[in-house]
Amino acid sequence: MSPSSTDDSPPSATGTAAPSTRHFPMPTRESFTIEMPNATLTAVPNGSNIGLKSPNDPNPHHTPTITREGILGAAQKARNAAQVSDSFSNGLAPSSDDGSNPLKRRNTDAGVDYPRRRATIACEVCRSRKSRCDGNKPKCKLCTELGAECVYREPGIKLDAGDKLILERLNRIETLLQMNMTGGHGANGVNVNSDSPSLSNNGTTLSGENVLLGGNVSNNNGIVSVIPNGGFGTWTAQQTTTNINTMPKQHTNAAMHLLQWPLIRDLVSRPYDPQILLQLEMAREPLHSLTKTPCVDLSNTQAYIEAYFERVNIWYACVNPYAWRSQYRTALSNGFREGPESCIVLLVLALGQASLRGSISRIVPQEDPPGMQYFTAAWSLLPGMMTSNTVLAAQCHLLAAAYLFYLVRPMEAWNLLCSTSTKLQLLLMTPNRVPANQKELVERIYWNALLFESDLLAELDLPHSGVVQFEDNVGLPCGFESEEGEGVGRDELWYFLAEIALRRLLNRVSQLIYSKESMTSTSSLEPVVAELDYQLTQWYESLPLPLQFPFTRTVLQDPVQTVLRLRFFACRTIIYRPYILAVLDNEQAVLDPAVRENCHKCLEASIRQLEHIMEHHAGHMPYMWQGALSMVSQTLLIMGATMSPSLLSILLTLVPHREALDQIINDVVMEVERYAMLAPSLSLAAEIIKEAELRRRSYLSS
Repeated sequence: MSPSSTDDSPPSATGTAAPSTRHFPMPTRESFTIEMPNATLTAVPNGSNIGLKSPNDPNPHHTPTITREGILGAAQKARNAAQVSDSFSNGLAPSSDDGSNPLKRRNTDAGVDYPRRRATIACEVCRSRKSRCDGNKPKCKLCTELGAECVYREPGIKLDAGDKLILERLNRIETLLQMNMTGGHGANGVNVNSDSPSLSNNGTTLSGENVLLGGNVSNNNGIVSVIPNGGFGTWTAQQTTTNINTMPKQHTNAAMHLLQWPLIRDLVSRPYDPQILLQLEMAREPLHSLTKTPCVDLSNTQAYIEAYFERVNIWYACVNPYAWRSQYRTALSNGFREGPESCIVLLVLALGQASLRGSISRIVPQEDPPGMQYFTAAWSLLPGMMTSNTVLAAQCHLLAAAYLFYLVRPMEAWNLLCSTSTKLQLLLMTPNRVPANQKELVERIYWNALLFESDLLAELDLPHSGVVQFEDNVGLPCGFESEEGEGVGRDELWYFLAEIALRRLLNRVSQLIYSKESMTSTSSLEPVVAELDYQLTQWYESLPLPLQFPFTRTVLQDPVQTVLRLRFFACRTIIYRPYILAVLDNEQAVLDPAVRENCHKCLEASIRQLEHIMEHHAGHMPYMWQGALSMVSQTLLIMGATMSPSLLSILLTLVPHREALDQIINDVVMEVERYAMLAPSLSLAAEIIKEAELRRRSYLSS
């Protein structure tokens, strides 16, 4: 059952009140599982009946519960499914003469005469001499006669000449498809990436991965480029397929791309370069307070440490509460002047003090942000950490990036994340480089770095660091082992695990709908959107009951539930947003009942994000900058919808009256104005949304 705002409680927890505290026994590494839907999306020909059941179907065909390894291998399953689908669609599937045995090869009326399967059990000597091997062990007859060492290959996937011929043909077909698709798209379909999108009744086939081209692309001359595009970490073998759980190299999911949509582009007086936010942040002045001599007050450290483990570590889960006392003693013995332990302790104090002051948007601009004295002291130690490639050095850079995100300085945070990524790649390239007692910490640092990078790549056109290439090799965190008995705080992982799963789903949405190579019509988009929404519903239902937020339209008191609910609706909005574009481009598109229903889902999710604007303060520690741009995106979407008669009629079913809708928009404009002082990118966003509201009211009144 798909969640709806009309429900009083979550579908799987009806009538059950959520406890006020969140204490969960930590699973062991062997027994840990998390329920997440498979990321598999297979190729479907346009207009065909694929039998895909929607999330509301009473008998869905999905199997929602999979293991931790299944989550990390979801992209590989998608690639396998796409390859199988391609082989069948190109007539390469084996068939039978009479239908009685589908596994038999059919040689009659075939264009290719596949060689007969040969026995594959043969030693290396017999293979090299092309001699028949009797397969005797430890030595075959020929090796015994020759006095040679008899070596058999390890068992694995055995391919005969016919299998190899099929694979060669498949590779050739895939190359031709890639060259054809990158050479140019047809004119039919709704292109969610173009400046002037168009609507057509003709569908466009959308395949889970084949429509997303990674690796080699061709130029106008038909020459395939082999230049790697993996980012900093391109010294490893280049991936030949696209991992749909990662952010695409180019996409149109960012807030600034909405300004190119029909009607919405009329709300601004001039066009904006989608790169303008990146340019503003790059030209930003550095923090002047970092040049001061650090002066640290240690009189209230216990309160800040408790605040960190109570209010901050829930978001990042990257400091071991059981090893904290040992780290603090080491830092104290060094006078907080050297070593990674000193840097980590100072950054924990900075984040802990910051968490006690609430949203940074309410801090007086003239005074130093809370925690700055500790951050300045830690900053003086970071140069020594930059030249070190240890796990603790990577942890220092990650915590420093977290504080810079709190300060709403995304580019400085990105620079530190690049250093974190480089250290992680060096550590993960050889497993024995990571000490056994730091494996859990490395996993947490890795997923934090990947989450931060994905959030930045969603809004800014930045180089990929390359850390994503290790995603399939890094396990999900399962809990720190107690080293010193009682910890200074609880080691809560559930929010962190939920955020990892949701971020991967958001990346799939960007890959399948907003990638530069994806071009879809509303007809071909429907099964993909239904599948993604189903996976979002499964994500919600896999949450522990105390984390499952209610779908009532009341303000929540639990900050974790609040943030998860906002993230849920943000994801749902992005999934269904292309249908709004279709109607803004052609008002007649709403006559399709499926289009109208999906527009309703998108607008409902947008309203749910914005109707209680103060709720966003709960996530200002980890998501201040990202959340502000998300608010701007959804508000621009609603503004454009009010200028469309059909979309406005849908909006008026979601709010009590027209004035309530105007009040929601006005509240967002005022809130974003308060953020303008924090970053030049947010200052421009506040300017854009304020001008858009003035022009919208003028348009509607005339």
